[in-house]
Amino acid sequence: MRTKRAVTVAAVAALSFAMAACGGDDDSADGIVGKAESQEKLVIGVKADQPGLGLQTGTEYEGFDIEIGKIIAKGLGVDESNIEWKTTVSSNREPFIQQGTVDLVVATYTINDERKEKVNFAGPYFVAGQDLLVQADSTITGPNQLDGKKVCSVTGSTPAKRIQTDYPNAELQQFDSYSKCLPELEKGQVDAVTTDDIILAGYAAQDQWTGKFKVVGSTFSDEPYGIGLKKDDTTGCEKVNEILTEAASDGSYQAAWDKTLGKSGTAAPELDTTKLTHCGSV
Repeated sequence: MRTKRAVTVAAVAALSFAMAACGGDDDSADGIVGKAESQEKLVIGVKADQPGLGLQTGTEYEGFDIEIGKIIAKGLGVDESNIEWKTTVSSNREPFIQQGTVDLVVATYTINDERKEKVNFAGPYFVAGQDLLVQADSTITGPNQLDGKKVCSVTGSTPAKRIQTDYPNAELQQFDSYSKCLPELEKGQVDAVTTDDIILAGYAAQDQWTGKFKVVGSTFSDEPYGIGLKKDDTTGCEKVNEILTEAASDGSYQAAWDKTLGKSGTAAPELDTTKLTHCGSV
């Protein structure tokens, strides 16, 4: 009797353990796919101060990243009215994902190995290049002329780190958003602002800066923009890549561009789905 009972208890325990193990391997319940199905809502982290990409006016957000967020939400079965947009800055994107403050980050978020140790990435959905924004009459033509120059960028951003490592003789000044660099450039307190070319073009096109600045046009990096999500949410990452693949073929990616950055006259890039990430790999 005692032996039979012990065997039964052991069998039940083993079965419970096996079920728990299986549940641990299935990340969909705790990831964005599970949340979208059960709650029909998402919190998406975006930039709030980047014209053409992620710009907040009052309570509304607009830009290419916002449209990409809507495409992803729709693909997950979430109506855009059930998206909560959460303003992020470069330095808090990983913490926001890790802590569950947001479900996704679509915020000019460059995929790199350092970040992939902390979060997962789908995409890229766009590839930018780091460049310089200078005063309209500046003689700076590229990063090799930055020795002794004051360069403004954002704390924790890839562009700021590249200036520190590749152009150490430049004097780097950092803020928590690129919009704070523009007045400094206008006043001549800094000689250049650096980030991705498409972001700089958006700033230069704003009414208050028209004619005052120019993008140098000498890119010195490739910046693949990805969608950040929790490190262990492989299912969610793969689903987002599926949604991006569909968006590339059904016209919604083109429409997102035309509605936002396309207004600058720049043609929509091709979304190369052969270069989408292998989710979960570093």
